[in-house]
Amino acid sequence: MTQVKNGDTVHIHYTGTLKDGTPFDSSAGRDPLAFQVGTGQIIPGLDAAIPGMAVGDRKTVTVPCEQAYGEVDPGRRTAVPRAQIPPDVPVDVGTRLQMQGPSGEAVPVMVVASDEASVTLDANHPLAGQDLTFDIELVAIKNAA
Repeated sequence: MTQVKNGDTVHIHYTGTLKDGTPFDSSAGRDPLAFQVGTGQIIPGLDAAIPGMAVGDRKTVTVPCEQAYGEVDPGRRTAVPRAQIPPDVPVDVGTRLQMQGPSGEAVPVMVVASDEASVTLDANHPLAGQDLTFDIELVAIKNAA
């Protein structure tokens, strides 16, 4: 049976869960996730688990945060004076917003604190600092040329 190697394009079905078993993402009811193995298109810890699998194989992979979205970086949190935020922008804790990065790119942020003087925005990935578990099934392989 053909086994996956780096450079192959694969299609997987997956369910991702947090340490407590709470699901955070799944391909259930959707097309399988397609990506080229070993090219950095998905998180490193999941990418590394695919080589050697064959079509129909299933496995459960636990990915430490360092191989997923990284540790929480306190430097990616910033307090913005309330006066610099337009009054029509919601600033409730948990609200997701976008800021403009230094090169003009959109940077997703989440409001993590808010008071009369400032709003604290967090640009860390929502799954940063969390170990993740994936139940995966390999459904197709397109071998690299």
